[in-house]
Amino acid sequence: MNYLEEYEKWCTDPAFDEKTKEELLKIKGNDEEIKDRFYKELEFGTAGLRGVIGMGTNRMNKYTVGKATQGLANYIIEQGTQDKGVAISYDSRKMSDEFSLQTALILNANGIKTYLFENLRPVPELSFAVRELHCTAGIMITASHNPPKYNGYKVYWDDGSQIVEPRDKEIIEKVRAIKDFKEIKTISKEEAINKGLFNIIGKEIDDKYIDTLKKLVLNPEILKKEGKELKIVYTPLHGTGNTVASRLLKEIGFENVYVVPEQEQPDGNFPTVDYPNPEDKKAFKLALELAKKVDADVVLATDPDADRLGIYAKDIKTGEYMTYTGNMSALLIAEYRISQMKEKGLLPKNGMLITTIVSSDLAKAIADYYGLECIEVLTGFKNIGAVIKKAEENKDKTYVFGFEESYGCLIGDYARDKDGISAVMSLCEAAAYYKSKGMTLWDQMMKIYEKYGFYKEDQISIVLEGADGAEKIKSMMTNMRNKDITKIGDYKVNIFKDINRDYVKNMLTGEESKANLPKSNVLYYELENNAWCCVRPSGTEPKIKLYMGVKGKDEEDAVQKLNNLKIEMDKLVRNA
Repeated sequence: MNYLEEYEKWCTDPAFDEKTKEELLKIKGNDEEIKDRFYKELEFGTAGLRGVIGMGTNRMNKYTVGKATQGLANYIIEQGTQDKGVAISYDSRKMSDEFSLQTALILNANGIKTYLFENLRPVPELSFAVRELHCTAGIMITASHNPPKYNGYKVYWDDGSQIVEPRDKEIIEKVRAIKDFKEIKTISKEEAINKGLFNIIGKEIDDKYIDTLKKLVLNPEILKKEGKELKIVYTPLHGTGNTVASRLLKEIGFENVYVVPEQEQPDGNFPTVDYPNPEDKKAFKLALELAKKVDADVVLATDPDADRLGIYAKDIKTGEYMTYTGNMSALLIAEYRISQMKEKGLLPKNGMLITTIVSSDLAKAIADYYGLECIEVLTGFKNIGAVIKKAEENKDKTYVFGFEESYGCLIGDYARDKDGISAVMSLCEAAAYYKSKGMTLWDQMMKIYEKYGFYKEDQISIVLEGADGAEKIKSMMTNMRNKDITKIGDYKVNIFKDINRDYVKNMLTGEESKANLPKSNVLYYELENNAWCCVRPSGTEPKIKLYMGVKGKDEEDAVQKLNNLKIEMDKLVRNA
């Protein structure tokens, strides 16, 4: 069935309600809009199902959410784990509460118990709840840091990690097997409650989650003293973060926490930001204004589902608030926690630091210095979760820290997704510790570079929307894949990796080997002089992403090298 036939079906089939038909009839004759809504079905990417809210197969709506949930229910029943139940949370986005309730009731109609949070909660708390309640799965209704028109649906398995191969493929097969929306089972909330299938959770999980995080504080005595002095500005960017963040900071000893008032309340319209993403400097406008007013030491922002953390920290020497990339903030936390664990005799001999292939090589230097194994995985925190699970099962390695460059890290094994709440806690603890030593976080960041080398990284996103954009992205990847690239800018290519083909070529010797990573549409270029580049299509947004990193002899040298490499890589991919 082509997209026009699918569109006609949605406009006429009794399975779709009048409100749906009314929305779709308004775009009759607009071939471009119809094509964008119906040229494909939403699929699970690196972070699950995600799309623009609206009617159509390529949209987030009650039908696509219902189909995904029924497919998941069929899979759970096939696994025989329906009695363990499913935990469900949601963020502040439009339709999140409706989608979460709908999801719970469809699962209930299939005889599967659900634990729905009383109101919005962060992603990491959902991951924690799956483990705490011994559920078979978890679902988070969120589109993370995407613009307001998006929503999404993340699926977690019983270890609290997002689904990975082969489970993700098996679940999507069950979803695709549903050919008629009439197959989606329904039940009333009242009937589900009476059957003991529909359960509400809240404060009891908050308490356990917060208590677990508090036990991970390494220097509580320093917080008692410095917590009275350190000034923190925090914004949840209209999302879930402040459901637990302010309480946590207060309970560990921070007395001067200023939440940005205009962004404190959940709001799916995100009225004060164009893009609710802590990677975007513009998202910090109000937080920085408040920081200057109260003379804050650190400025923190979490995205709507609170798995990512962005930071600024004051440089006393200049009086300026300095921005940190996701690599910088994560590795600042890593160096603090690992150094303190070593000092206190808490660092395991079989410890591992897990990162992704597009994150900073500074991670390898830190791991090597402290005698940890550094393990690289594909993009997506679920791949970090998979390594933790394997080590737990084999009982051969101990998780110490994990992060990815996209502003996310996890400081303990209590959850299996990146945790912006524990990152807030750890960053503030580190700030208090270094303040007790007469240093700012920016001072410490410079010390890290002086200790290990001036590693710098950046990325470029080329946005290409719609069906035509998807074809262009596909064409770019194919052309890059088929080019024998021996030089990028000033750098020779030492090694080329095509992860999708499980292919590695040493460009200096011609030797070929295997990548030994799960299949993924990723091209990686290891360059001379500790530089590298990587290209991949986003799994959740209509864009192709370019990553690059360098190592310089000092700050200025690293910045110059990185800027030159960015220009060359951008040119190379756009002309592919």
